[in-house]
Amino acid sequence: MKKALLALAIGGFGIGMTEFVIMGILPEVAGALEISIPKAGHFISAYALGVVVGAPLLTAFGNKWPAHRVMLMLMVWFTVFNTLSAFSNSYTWLLISRFLSGLPHGAFFGIGAVVAGKLAKPGKDAQAIAIMFTGLTVANVIGVPLGTWLGQNFYWGVSFLAVGVVGILAILSIKFWMPELPKSNSNGFKKDVQVLKKPELWLVILLTTIGTGGFFAWYSYIAPLITDVAGWNDGIVSYAMILAGLGMVIGNLLGAKLAELFSPIKAVILALILMVIALISNSFLAYNQIGVLVMTFIIPVIALCLATPIQMAVINSAKGSEMLGSSLNQSAFNMGNASGAYLAGLPIAYGYGIVSAQYVGVAMAGIGIFLGLSVVFLRRHKSVQMEISNS
Repeated sequence: MKKALLALAIGGFGIGMTEFVIMGILPEVAGALEISIPKAGHFISAYALGVVVGAPLLTAFGNKWPAHRVMLMLMVWFTVFNTLSAFSNSYTWLLISRFLSGLPHGAFFGIGAVVAGKLAKPGKDAQAIAIMFTGLTVANVIGVPLGTWLGQNFYWGVSFLAVGVVGILAILSIKFWMPELPKSNSNGFKKDVQVLKKPELWLVILLTTIGTGGFFAWYSYIAPLITDVAGWNDGIVSYAMILAGLGMVIGNLLGAKLAELFSPIKAVILALILMVIALISNSFLAYNQIGVLVMTFIIPVIALCLATPIQMAVINSAKGSEMLGSSLNQSAFNMGNASGAYLAGLPIAYGYGIVSAQYVGVAMAGIGIFLGLSVVFLRRHKSVQMEISNS
């Protein structure tokens, strides 16, 4: 493995840790700040909204410098504000800190995906992108469970101090392992945004937003699902997060293979169909202690099969403006995070119970299937039109 790809993976590890550890310590954060669990879910949404805002803005700003310098600056920002999150002592300050922490996330993965593709051997783009995302998935095996354990046994802020330590390691690895890279081949932000006129690109972005929201509707409330519904004690949550992380690692690798064997969009549709089936099954199995743990592994396997295929699909749909398109897709991922957490929290807040979040996830994944089929139809229509025009 090239050290540069490993540097991207370490950065991905830190990002994955901060994005998902909040879900494991949600009850602790809610208790310390004296707020409800649905209100604590706003911290998930605030981070995700930070990603949405930061991805296009920081990518456009970053086009002025070589990619390796931009990646370094993004990780410095990430480290500073995640460390500050640990010292937030009110709902408002933590909300602001989470938003600021999320700003570099989308640009890091968006630019990193394009960089990984350039560093890859011919025909191995999917594997290179998957290596970067492996950092995020491994975070869910090691970083998130560790952060959850620290937050439950000491203080929730310790979880974010641990993220800051990982951020420092990422800064050092990027500085010493990332080769010097030329500036983006972007023609400028005004010309880059012309890519937004493509209906296919918008369909893929919308698919990412709504389809992946089905996963986050489940994952955002995994801690109370395991404890309050299945009846496990709080100590099992960190082990359950390890199961989820292992599922993500396997799913990420499977997604890269599926992207190479089939068209990326077909791999996405297949994964979303399986997601619907899994979430419906989980609505029944969540009351069973063994069943809920089995699904805690299976659902992330399915969900992470989406990551690489969707990222490749959006890069292919944004030719000439790959970094902007790739970053926008990261915004879409986190709009899915925010919308999934928020929408799933509504029926919970109205008293329908934690399991009601599963049905929100089913609806979002189902809409994602429809959007995926729309992309396939649009591509076929364009192909037919090209054949007619060439004949």
